[in-house]
Amino acid sequence: MLFSSLTFLYFFLPIVLILYFVINNRTWRNAVLLVSSLVFYSWGEPKYVFLMLASTLVAWLCGLGIDRFKEKRRISRAFLIASLVLLLGSLAVFKYLNFFVENLNRIDGVALKVRNIALPIGISFYTFQILSYLIDLYWEKVSVQKSYFRFTLYVCLFPQLIAGPIVRYETVEREISLRRESWEEAVGGMRRFILGLAKKVLIANNVAAVAEYIYSSSSAGSGAYWLAAVCYTLQIYFDFSGYSDMAIGLGRIFGFHFLENFNYPYISRSVTEFWRRWHISLSSWFRDYVYIPLGGNRVKTSRWILNILIVWALTGFWHGAQWNFILWGLYYAVLLLCEKLLWGEALKKLPSAVQWIYTMLLVIIGWVLFDKTDFSQLGHVIGVMFSFVPTGWTTLLAGDVSKLFNLAFIIPGILFSFPVAGKLHIQEKGTVSAIAVNLMYIALLAVCIAFIISSSYNPFIYFRF
Repeated sequence: MLFSSLTFLYFFLPIVLILYFVINNRTWRNAVLLVSSLVFYSWGEPKYVFLMLASTLVAWLCGLGIDRFKEKRRISRAFLIASLVLLLGSLAVFKYLNFFVENLNRIDGVALKVRNIALPIGISFYTFQILSYLIDLYWEKVSVQKSYFRFTLYVCLFPQLIAGPIVRYETVEREISLRRESWEEAVGGMRRFILGLAKKVLIANNVAAVAEYIYSSSSAGSGAYWLAAVCYTLQIYFDFSGYSDMAIGLGRIFGFHFLENFNYPYISRSVTEFWRRWHISLSSWFRDYVYIPLGGNRVKTSRWILNILIVWALTGFWHGAQWNFILWGLYYAVLLLCEKLLWGEALKKLPSAVQWIYTMLLVIIGWVLFDKTDFSQLGHVIGVMFSFVPTGWTTLLAGDVSKLFNLAFIIPGILFSFPVAGKLHIQEKGTVSAIAVNLMYIALLAVCIAFIISSSYNPFIYFRF
């Protein structure tokens, strides 16, 4: 079930909201959220809900063990290691086993059987979420959650379950039991949800149609491939940040306050700054639980370089069991190292516009690496982009005139990649202006629903991770 599906908008969400707010008891409200979250997850693939519940049970039991023996660090560490092995082992089997088997089969004499193992939706997100709780518990940064019911709610909460953001336990520890809902928070959350839905439905879906059409056309040359790359750059931002907005908005309706996951990454003036603004919950996760434990930058230069390479190879591999994701991660590792060791200081002395162009060119190329899982296709696209092959624009556009309509959404996509929303903010002074603003959001929701009904393209990119 997608946030942008009619099933979610017309049936699931209204039913959950009614059931939740007609009850005035915290325990029963949490029960509504937990049951609805399990229904939400099991809608498309019910069997994998048992895997998620098994993961939460293992983590909860290991968490109790970590806390019970916190004065005996050897035993406490054993519980932590056991949980890491079991949870990461489960992730490895479902997400990476076939990848390793397929690559081993390239060795002469090796002929292992490739098994048909489907990837459970959201497994990367909820696994990392669980791991953050266990590691923080071992480090005594959070208190143990003794209730399996409340711990399962933390892991399975449907707004952030499938595609993040990765919510750490410390962020919602208190709100699981003591949060307070209000009309103002609910209205603010619904507005945030509608904005996220608009990002996804109006911008991401339309620019994605352009990118897919260009990549499938034989008339596309260098200019068209650059246009497709720009479209994908906009698509992945508005797709993923839109989902994060919807998740944050839904959480706010129910009294939860998730941290921001994006901070206008396309205004960055360096690759380093870009990764401070993009997918913040993931980059901070790898920083706190991998990079710093490896020694961070407090080690000799050669070891620090190795730490960067490890972290970014893992970051790429987290996104998918394909070599292009590892290449994408190492691509950013090299760029970050170069900015730190070679041209970072010189970059700061350049005009802001030049810094921005430099960053966006590298980011766009990076998204091509990310998008193309087939290396032959990747090589073809990169080759055409940098070979100045002319594009038959007339033939290209004549193939599907409707793409002219989709092209129009590139402009608002570029515009809203910058922090213009604050400048467009309408001051709500009094009841009348508040009603007017709410009517604007309702109208925007109606437009989104109209696009959903008329469009056949509506996936979320990050669902496959």
